[in-house]
Amino acid sequence: MKIASAVIRKRYDRIAPYFEILEAMMEGFFFKRHRQRLWERVEGYHILEVGVGTGKNFAFYPENARVTAVDFSPEMLKQAQRKQADKAIAVALDLMDVEALCFADNSFDTVIASFVFCSVPMPLKGLKEVYRVCKPGGQVLLLEHVISSKPPIAWVMNRLNPLVLKMFGANINRNTIRNVKACGFQWVHIDKHSGDLIKLIEARK
Repeated sequence: MKIASAVIRKRYDRIAPYFEILEAMMEGFFFKRHRQRLWERVEGYHILEVGVGTGKNFAFYPENARVTAVDFSPEMLKQAQRKQADKAIAVALDLMDVEALCFADNSFDTVIASFVFCSVPMPLKGLKEVYRVCKPGGQVLLLEHVISSKPPIAWVMNRLNPLVLKMFGANINRNTIRNVKACGFQWVHIDKHSGDLIKLIEARK
């Protein structure tokens, strides 16, 4: 594992027991409804969730689907495993880095992630792995916070990013739409209800 990935993993391991408390307000007021809209778009039977974290998306998993979910933080995965056991969630959980997925090419009907590529050290590499394991004609669904399109706000985000990255392991100034478009998808669509800072992205292989 690269040093950068190890550093980010350590930060997520550190905050894993408190992660849901830290994000409770944002989750309740903003993120939860975005997650629901993201998962309503899922197609197919074999689904991969990358960056499962503490299992915040478990409530939205589709019925009659085979779901695999991975995360590169052992401590975050432990939180997800506890939630899986408590709520009897049908999902195969595994410790894995999105930059090096241990799946064959063209394995999944849908690959989905929420607020993940802000913390991937090499996001383009991770997105290319997502592209690789998605089936031809399959979809990639992403919910991501991105840098603002408004220069004054973007300036502030760029200045704050080193502090946020050090504290939480996440970047707040990523241009994820540009990165997705660089991966060779047939088309990339941004949900019309997306705001300036949170984007729902659908890409088709």
